[in-house]
Amino acid sequence: MSYPTPHIAAAPADFGRTVLMPGDPLRSQFIAEHFLEDAKLVNNVRGIQGYTGTYRGVRVSVMASGMGMPSMGIYSRELFEDFGVENILRIGSAGALHASVALRDIVLGQGACTDSNYAHQFGLPGTFAPIADFTLLRTCAETAERLGLAYRAGNLVSTDCFYGDDGDLPESRRVNALWAKMGALAVEMEAAALYCNAARAGRRALAICTISDHLVTGEGLPAEARQTSFTDMMRLALETAVAVEP
Repeated sequence: MSYPTPHIAAAPADFGRTVLMPGDPLRSQFIAEHFLEDAKLVNNVRGIQGYTGTYRGVRVSVMASGMGMPSMGIYSRELFEDFGVENILRIGSAGALHASVALRDIVLGQGACTDSNYAHQFGLPGTFAPIADFTLLRTCAETAERLGLAYRAGNLVSTDCFYGDDGDLPESRRVNALWAKMGALAVEMEAAALYCNAARAGRRALAICTISDHLVTGEGLPAEARQTSFTDMMRLALETAVAVEP
């Protein structure tokens, strides 16, 4: 292991055992300023803000992942393998694929279906199934119930393309309907890479998503709301981080 890395200018001691990873650096800043005590900026390479502080007496870090599986793949791999982080909780936005899922609902990614070729690098003779760590998933679900927060648990779809070449044409809607037919709850862009890296490193990961857009009804939230208003998800992730401390 070597550090600093090309993407994280810090040392292992700068991070807690658990790192919360929103995609948006401004969401990292918001969490640090509104939830953590004595938060210190520990990384800002390329504007990917990382902070470490305490939450209810437990040392916790929050650092952005950027958008997409290549970006999540870089940051989560370095955190796991170079900085010794044990747990990564992705806290991000997602688009609902099911009419039964509403804006601002919390979805726990039990698994991450994907159209990405990310797992090809591991040279496996078959199809790898990227799944969440069971301890984190169970702890998060129990924590949500204790806090009185409604949630759904099931498959996410991690896609490489935010904008498909066909836009919102019937083919795109048909693909979304096919994923929904197989029970996928929501689409996002990072969880599959995170779950692959956690498996490879022998560490733990969970994606906790808030629905920001609805691919069935066409509803959506503005950018500012995505940065600052997903406080139930943020609190759930922080309480989960506390609960899994040894």
